[in-house]
Amino acid sequence: MPAIRQVISTLTQDGKELMGPDVLAYHYPDNNILNGSLLTVESNHFAVLKSRGAILNVYDTGQYVIQTPDRPIIGAFQQAFFGGNSPWQYEVIYVNRAKLILEVSGIAYSREMAEMGYHVSCYVHVDTKDDALKLVQHMPMAGHYVSMKEVNWYAGPVIEQSINKIVQLTELERVNEKMPEILELVKDHLQDFLSVYGLTLNDVKALVYPKDERMKELIALRAFGLSELDAVRYYTAMIMASKGVVSAPNMAIGEPFFVGNPQVAAQRVTKLLGNES
Repeated sequence: MPAIRQVISTLTQDGKELMGPDVLAYHYPDNNILNGSLLTVESNHFAVLKSRGAILNVYDTGQYVIQTPDRPIIGAFQQAFFGGNSPWQYEVIYVNRAKLILEVSGIAYSREMAEMGYHVSCYVHVDTKDDALKLVQHMPMAGHYVSMKEVNWYAGPVIEQSINKIVQLTELERVNEKMPEILELVKDHLQDFLSVYGLTLNDVKALVYPKDERMKELIALRAFGLSELDAVRYYTAMIMASKGVVSAPNMAIGEPFFVGNPQVAAQRVTKLLGNES
């Protein structure tokens, strides 16, 4: 009799929730679900009942007494052939309907074939019972969980293609100007892709940046209005200054360093800097 009133839930015996922010779907591990079992669905979950691959019902928030379509086999026949248990196996799959984070990182290439790193963060959720059904039907489940990491594997190529479509035609220094176009393209392509799995895309945030640290420094110097040559000189001068090289100011202004008469050199550097200002 206790088995008939089995309670099916995502909570452990000590009250811990098994579906955290990184779990999209959870397969209840006990397949011995019978008529009369109590199915508990939390406020941020859906539950899908399956029997031998066929979907029987999708449940919203609440507690339900499971009424399976089969009738228990009774008497000596059941005892002899099935050890007292019904031969039909039932499964419950819980679907997380809270907003979850999908994160993808990768590399794109600018028009000059310079490496650009990108990091995209998206908020997604399962909106309706029909969407939960789509997820169970189309998202493969290995083991008892579908994690957001697995969803990232599916979304990664779509995001990579969307970003490269714009970045590969854009100069390195102008990539940030194209961010509104990049975000819009990622949203459009990603929503079309995720809708097959019953996922709704809420928001997208993206960061695209040069992978090479030197390029970051040079672009930052160019942002101050320096020419390409001046940016290289100032960047080299900063490296020289960090290593204690006394000729670093000369590198910055493109003037020779006078070893024999340091006072004259200092005066010339000061005069040139004053003229530039």
